[in-house]
Amino acid sequence: MTNPRQLAFTALKEVHKGAYADVALDRVLQKFKLPDNDRRLMTELVYGCVRRQSTLDAIIDQLATKKSQQQPPDLRTILHLGLYQLRYQEKIPDSAAVNTTVELAKANGISGLTGFVNGFLRQYLRLLETSSEPLQLPENPVERLGILHSFPDWIIGVWLSQLGFEETEKLCQWMNQTPTIDLRVNILKSDIEKVESIFKDAGILVSKIPHLPQALRLISSTGGIQNLPGFKDGWWCVQDSSAQLVGHLLDPQPGEVVIDVCAAPGGKTTHIAELMGDNGKIYACDKTASRLRKLTENSKRLNLQSIEVCTGDSRNFTQFHNIADRVLLDAPCSGLGTMHRHADARWRQTPASVKELSQLQKELLSHTADFVKPGGVLVYATCTLHPAENEEVIAEFLATHPHWQIEHPSFDFLDISTPGWLKVWPHQQNMDGFFMVRLRKTKDSE
Repeated sequence: MTNPRQLAFTALKEVHKGAYADVALDRVLQKFKLPDNDRRLMTELVYGCVRRQSTLDAIIDQLATKKSQQQPPDLRTILHLGLYQLRYQEKIPDSAAVNTTVELAKANGISGLTGFVNGFLRQYLRLLETSSEPLQLPENPVERLGILHSFPDWIIGVWLSQLGFEETEKLCQWMNQTPTIDLRVNILKSDIEKVESIFKDAGILVSKIPHLPQALRLISSTGGIQNLPGFKDGWWCVQDSSAQLVGHLLDPQPGEVVIDVCAAPGGKTTHIAELMGDNGKIYACDKTASRLRKLTENSKRLNLQSIEVCTGDSRNFTQFHNIADRVLLDAPCSGLGTMHRHADARWRQTPASVKELSQLQKELLSHTADFVKPGGVLVYATCTLHPAENEEVIAEFLATHPHWQIEHPSFDFLDISTPGWLKVWPHQQNMDGFFMVRLRKTKDSE
């Protein structure tokens, strides 16, 4: 079985039973070796259908009869695949999308409904001929954006309260794009011009990212990352531009002691080591041993010697009191700034999970602040855009820790808020959503 649509259907069935989208996709891809084009199509169909599921459901619920809405889940999954191609895949001919979806129904035990599948998809196409938007959309802005762009109402509400309608819609559109891949050049083994050159020689398009001296963005399709030139030699690693900003905000110096509190899988840890010239001591802490193994593998490939792995919950560590020149707390968060990379994140997070994460973030910040020497620096960062995990965490910390203050960063190319924290909005900066703030401990804090 190497039909990419059939394999996408197999993966989506697992997702609808509760599996993570990336896990379900990887499981199928490991079992069936596909040509690159088919692999890309399958990946796009799986992630696209998961991202857009509430929009696709709304179309089905509005157009289908009540009887057909009560059919087994497999029918709805098949309709998702057909509708996704018709609505969002311009390169796939309408006839191919309809015919292959009908064939999926035949091949998966619901051949008695092939007539319905064919008729339903052609009904949608007829509506497209008379209207650019067949969906009936509510006037309420939260519900309207939620249905049109496929996000839970509560996430739309959080963004609307910060951005307003037009900017929120732009953010929704950005989050539904297929994600790009950014690389960080290892300046201890190569340089950006050299890496750019080897990619050009291999026929792979990349572009530099303004204001980030180690960053390149892949422009063309590449296949497996590990097969790209320079990977095995440790000349670069994968890291989004926003995450690279965090290392520069921390600004570690050679010879310092740095603690990365939630380090795995190690992108920011290895960046810190590179910025320090691999000269100093970095304690990389995380409670998940399996994810720390990835950090160790990356450190070895990048030929970094200054990192020491510490397994455990940083809230329980007492050995680091007042020893660090700098601490990075890249806190566990809801990931609402990276939902384009994690197709099902928007459906897995809830207001309740955000509340729990906010409490964890406050505990981690309060405890790990004690790791910093008087006069030292702590950078708090998340890849979420929710104030409860960002601004509110920092405001509460500063209110209860008088020996700490915000240091205004010097990123003059970004719009930094008056209090001094930095919020990267993806649709404005064209990189993952992030929040980061640099805090300094006063020298008289003993």
